[in-house]
Amino acid sequence: MNQDHTSPVSHSSLPDWLRGPRVHGLPALDATAAPPALSFEFFPPRTEALETQLWACVRRLEPLAPHFVSVTYGAGGSTRERTHQTVTRIVSETNLTPAAHLTCVAASQGEVLDVARRYWDAGVRHIVALRGDMPNGDAYAPHPDGFAYAADLVAGLRRIGDFEISVAAYPEMHPTAVSAEDDLDNLKRKLDAGATRAITQYFFDTGVYLRFLDRCLAAGITAPIVPGIMPVSNFAQAAKFSAMCGASVPGWLAQMFEGTEEDAETRRMVAAIVAAEQVRLLRANGIDQFHFYTLNRSDLTYAIAHILGVRPKPANSAAPK
Repeated sequence: MNQDHTSPVSHSSLPDWLRGPRVHGLPALDATAAPPALSFEFFPPRTEALETQLWACVRRLEPLAPHFVSVTYGAGGSTRERTHQTVTRIVSETNLTPAAHLTCVAASQGEVLDVARRYWDAGVRHIVALRGDMPNGDAYAPHPDGFAYAADLVAGLRRIGDFEISVAAYPEMHPTAVSAEDDLDNLKRKLDAGATRAITQYFFDTGVYLRFLDRCLAAGITAPIVPGIMPVSNFAQAAKFSAMCGASVPGWLAQMFEGTEEDAETRRMVAAIVAAEQVRLLRANGIDQFHFYTLNRSDLTYAIAHILGVRPKPANSAAPK
């Protein structure tokens, strides 16, 4: 066999390898410690095939007994009825605790609170209160008779029932915010109005989230700021969506997925490794609650939950209602 010796490979020596500082691994999970509280987000299906996918995801994740599961609301209230149908089916057919998304867009205060009352009558006690986005990507404009912002919606919900209320937080600032300080002030207003917790926009740089927690505490916020985790199953789509919602995509993440466009199996393995490393690092920093954007796909979320020490509950404790 011919060998090309014209370009010899230069190998580092042992002293070169040992010159830098030691980097130790993440601490092992404490087998005696309680696993973190998890919550999952689903979106209402638009077609019969997507409905089948959603309920396969719900049934796969149900035995993990999450703290709650949320169901999203389309821009401009475009999925209002589908969201309500999905939430009420979760109430009637599963042991899961649903949280219904509710927005301020394109509805009067009375209309929005009527929807909230319908949820209350259906047994739903948790609302994810959001300002919401206008349809077609238009600039936000409050309804003339509606709630102007999420803080106003939170206060309105508090007047009609003892809801548990989650609101949104943005470690990298909401795309339409005037400044990071103004965005943080808005978060504080929502929590001061009576919200229970904040759930963050997803992020990939763990340091961004941890620095955001420091800023929240300095601003007098003490409610939980639950990290939103989005396992990346399709990097190109994730990058496109991130550009619209203001979530930065680190160069190292693009490099991790480089060349996997036509290799779904490798892409899934990379996605699992990246997400698992993220949640383990957050867990090592004391975070004990996680909210997963499942995109109605269960496998990655289920695997990460397993890594965090969450195990399925016995069948008799997760039987349908």
